[in-house]
Amino acid sequence: MPMKETPKGWPRISASVFYEDPKSAIDFLAKAFGFEVQVKHEENGVVVHSQLVLPGGLIMVGGLTSRGAPGDKWRRSPKQLDGGNTQALFIYVDDADAHCTRARSAGATITKEPTTVDYGADWWSDRGYEAVDLEGHHWYFAHRIR
Repeated sequence: MPMKETPKGWPRISASVFYEDPKSAIDFLAKAFGFEVQVKHEENGVVVHSQLVLPGGLIMVGGLTSRGAPGDKWRRSPKQLDGGNTQALFIYVDDADAHCTRARSAGATITKEPTTVDYGADWWSDRGYEAVDLEGHHWYFAHRIR
């Protein structure tokens, strides 16, 4: 049986990113990286679910606990892991240089300045940069050149 359509506005793949302070993280991600807050559901002042979108993608930002859910045992922020990351997100944007300027002015740590990488005639060429957010998650942004 073929899969039914994804919910309206949802891509086939999305990621969840966990923070000690999800409210601040949501504000930062909107300001620094241009995410639009699609949903932010709070209970008793605690973010229990959120959806942030960029054209073509969606992330969910959550706290380290979620109403006693089984995932509460394994959710961590890089801030708790001495900067360790178990994943990084790669996102295509319209202009990596302008995006980097925006991120830097919002307080993101730029760990790799915008650079053009050519993967050869049989592949492609991108221009991109790496940034680290307020709790240590690594983000990669690029635009396609060829």
